[in-house]
Amino acid sequence: MAIIKCPECGHQTSDKAPVCPNCGVEIAGKIIKCPYCGEIYLISEIVCPHCHKSPSNGNNPIENDNQSLVEQNSTNVERNSYLTSDNGIIVPTKDESSNSLNTTPQEQYTTPNDNTPKARKNNRTTLIVSLIIAVLALGVCFYFYNRAQSEKEMEEYNFALSSEDPTILQEYLNNFKDAPQEHIDSIKAHLQRLEQLDQDWTNAIVSGSKSALMDYLSKHPDSPHKQEAMDKIDSIDWAQCLKLNTSEAYQMYMADHSDGNHYEEAQIALKKIKANTVSMEERQAISNLFHNFFVSINERDEVNLVSNINDNINFLGKQNATKQDIIYFMNRLYKQDVQNMVWSISGDYNIQKKEIGDEQYEYIVNFMANQKVEKVDEPSANYKYKINARINPDGKMTEMSMTRINE
Repeated sequence: MAIIKCPECGHQTSDKAPVCPNCGVEIAGKIIKCPYCGEIYLISEIVCPHCHKSPSNGNNPIENDNQSLVEQNSTNVERNSYLTSDNGIIVPTKDESSNSLNTTPQEQYTTPNDNTPKARKNNRTTLIVSLIIAVLALGVCFYFYNRAQSEKEMEEYNFALSSEDPTILQEYLNNFKDAPQEHIDSIKAHLQRLEQLDQDWTNAIVSGSKSALMDYLSKHPDSPHKQEAMDKIDSIDWAQCLKLNTSEAYQMYMADHSDGNHYEEAQIALKKIKANTVSMEERQAISNLFHNFFVSINERDEVNLVSNINDNINFLGKQNATKQDIIYFMNRLYKQDVQNMVWSISGDYNIQKKEIGDEQYEYIVNFMANQKVEKVDEPSANYKYKINARINPDGKMTEMSMTRINE
């Protein structure tokens, strides 16, 4: 027998012990001594763990040592027929000579059962630790899996909530049935709103009226169909504008649709109408001009008489007449025998409008005027004149002729 280090745990033990008392690995008959470096290791290992060489031809120093021990023990058996155990019982050794050759009395009664509870305890501890690690690993995996699923659900929820596509919202409801209830309720409410939005849009389109489209926009100002609705309203107003074909209609369209699809067309049409149509404002301005002119003659008011006269005027056949020429004409009308004079305009103005520049117009005016003259010691005389005049874009008279009509 020899004391060796256990090849498994390094504990000091006998090379004849059935198992290592510390770790429980089998020793007797299960170890080998390397003939090259002397390292003791388990037979199950093919090469020496120290020098990595294989034993040659089964030459095992451990076995040679064991053979010497057998011979020595045989001599001891002949000398001592009986051995006394620790509890005082005499135990014959002849019947157990085969066992006593390989073990000492102390080792003979040291059985593997003495170390089995400790080995089992170590194995149980290892198993428990392994189970705890496995549970922790599963818990960590489960945590990160749930966290990833939660983040994905939140991302899809925000995307669906901001979407105006009902199919995306329905897809969220189908894929995340276990989502938080507040998320599901929010998506369902959003989906219901979109469905109502589509129904209202269908009703407005089927109606085809401006009022229905305006009502739709008032209910859904942020609708994805907003621009389409505005374009349809624009088309309806433009069709009505073309039907009326008046300056007022085109002006109203341009006021309501400053960025409308037909804004430029409305400008062109309005310009064309203005070039051929005398508005009420224009007619009133012309009427005021001639009314002031003849009232000034009646009152012999030189200042007001020439207030609406151009600096150079073709007056009664005189080219480039001045304002002084107009005043001279008025004074000539009042001869010494003229006691009073009254000019009045009869009938409507016949006004022709002509474009002479970009939205610059001149007006050719024809109308009838009556003159009543009261003289000293003579009865009143009445005369009728045909007046032809021209007004420039600044509202000044540039030409005037008077033809007396004999009746």
